[in-house]
Amino acid sequence: MNTPIYDFLKKYGDSHTMRGHMPGHHGKNITDNDDLSAMYRLDITEISGADSLFEADGIILESENNTAKLYGSDACLFSAGGSTACIQAMLGAMKLEKRRIIAVRNVHRGFLNACVLLGLDVEWIMPDYTSGILSGIINPDDVEAALAKFPHSCLYVTSPDYTGRIADIASLAALCRKYDSLLIVDNAHGAHLRFLPRSLHPISLGADMCCDSAHKMLPALTGAAVLHVRDKKYKPILKQTMSMFTSTSPSYLIMMSLDLCNKYINERIRRDIAANLMYIHEFRVNFADRLKFAESEPFHITIKAAESGYNGNELAETLRRNGAECEYSDRDTVILLMSPANKAEDYKKLTSALENALDTLSKADLKPIYIPPVLPEKAMSIRDAAFSLCEEIPVDEAEGRICAAVKVPCPPAVPIAASGEIIDENCVKIFKSYSISSVIVVK
Repeated sequence: MNTPIYDFLKKYGDSHTMRGHMPGHHGKNITDNDDLSAMYRLDITEISGADSLFEADGIILESENNTAKLYGSDACLFSAGGSTACIQAMLGAMKLEKRRIIAVRNVHRGFLNACVLLGLDVEWIMPDYTSGILSGIINPDDVEAALAKFPHSCLYVTSPDYTGRIADIASLAALCRKYDSLLIVDNAHGAHLRFLPRSLHPISLGADMCCDSAHKMLPALTGAAVLHVRDKKYKPILKQTMSMFTSTSPSYLIMMSLDLCNKYINERIRRDIAANLMYIHEFRVNFADRLKFAESEPFHITIKAAESGYNGNELAETLRRNGAECEYSDRDTVILLMSPANKAEDYKKLTSALENALDTLSKADLKPIYIPPVLPEKAMSIRDAAFSLCEEIPVDEAEGRICAAVKVPCPPAVPIAASGEIIDENCVKIFKSYSISSVIVVK
């Protein structure tokens, strides 16, 4: 597969053209580190022949079309602002169509921030939570009830969720079609799902739009993401709405990494996935008698630490000391995020680190801390609360106050109380369980 963006940057970088244009480093390495020279040489802005992301009709469009072909999308858009920019674009398009937003609650805070900026309010569906606020099962009856009440709307779901659990996208898509609604999926953790032995990618399963964070699960630079659409009529609308939120100078290095990722997908990803699926299976089998694993798509290895008799944070710290870094940990859970780019030696190192950790740590009778989330009462709109005068107070003083800004760490960035909701006793308990000591409330 061709790589039009990379080819242009390489040719221009090697041309020794006098650069009378941005960026200000003019292709010159201003450090003493030779390793960075290629980065500076290939970093450009919109010049003749380089195309323009939000008016793409040249090399960027060609690369976007390559991605769409690989994924079976009707069209796709590149983002140099991660899935956040894609979420903003998708919700912006839904606002233009005057669709009500119905969302399953375990969203990323990027979704809530987009609602603040767009002045959107949300009809929430609470999943049947199984792992704190991170993961839950979507009840189709709850979805149908919401869609029946608000036809011609938009259903927004996060799948895979932060622990790797996948929703039944095909069934949700069928429900949306029944009620003349669109299905939007935050697939930030699932850019690889198209290339599993059976595609689990949202577009393959009937979603109308989804965002993929290529940098999370594929060998792309941080900030690289793709917005896929089932109907290409939305592409110009999404280009327009994405441009409202993101920089007018998107990183060509990030877009180049998406371009090179196309070549990787076309030539190697299925072979690498097959190898990694074997390594992951062997890893799980090796620890099956000592650890419990959560149900997930294959590349999320989610350890139920507390159920296995270990403090998740202590397990993660011991792994770290043994040369292995995890994606996320809390008292109950450790999440290891693998990718098709991993090699056999990575799993050997991980296995050794985990063996040493389990030999070092003492088991304890730890019961998972589970506080069932309950949808808080709403007092203000999301936008009004977020733009109100606010103050930061200790969690112990927050009961009865209105949440202003959503203050949750990233990862996992899943809201406990959303802007405009009244923080209740249940919220306080959940904040504390995630070691959140202060919250931002409306004055």
